[in-house]
Amino acid sequence: MPLGTLAWIRRYPVKSLAGELLQSAEIWDGGVRGDRTRQLIVESGHARVGRAYRGMEHEGLHLTGDTGVAVALARGRGVGIRVENGERFYFSGAISLIFDRWLDEVSAHVGYAVEPERFRPNFFAQAAEDFRFGESALVGASLDVGDVRLLVTKAISRCVTITYHPSGAAPDPRILRYIARERDAKMGVYCDVLRAGTARSGDSVRLVER
Repeated sequence: MPLGTLAWIRRYPVKSLAGELLQSAEIWDGGVRGDRTRQLIVESGHARVGRAYRGMEHEGLHLTGDTGVAVALARGRGVGIRVENGERFYFSGAISLIFDRWLDEVSAHVGYAVEPERFRPNFFAQAAEDFRFGESALVGASLDVGDVRLLVTKAISRCVTITYHPSGAAPDPRILRYIARERDAKMGVYCDVLRAGTARSGDSVRLVER
């Protein structure tokens, strides 16, 4: 069953920093190859010593992909950080996915087209005309994206970082307030990878018959 079309793919080489737009991506069991293979760790000057320094700690991190700039931003707030390398740093799923249809109601509330980049998905899909699924309805479903097969595992709970403008304009707290009130703070879904392969912009996103 067709659900829509993959509009774009992004990976985030350093967790919490800017993403890269890809026309195609190799997908393995850990998600997009090269996604979140580094993260920033607090060394001093903050309660999160030994833990990740994230967008929740500094609203400017998402505007740069340069770890040197990120270190300087943290230093400007009296925080010492280092870059940690690893195989993969993510929260609860290998791939994050958002359909544009889920953003429509938020956009109507705030009066402009809410940018999907605020939510930092790996996959952003344009829904088919007859798309009627909410996040909870897709949990447990298998989706084919090109020759990749995903298992939807859970809806994504959101935090203050979605209020940050993707280009650095003033934040919009109405977005988080609306999603918290009307959508139980959920936007998008996490997916595990059932079958590795290559995903490309323009690929069909299909619901596998259950």
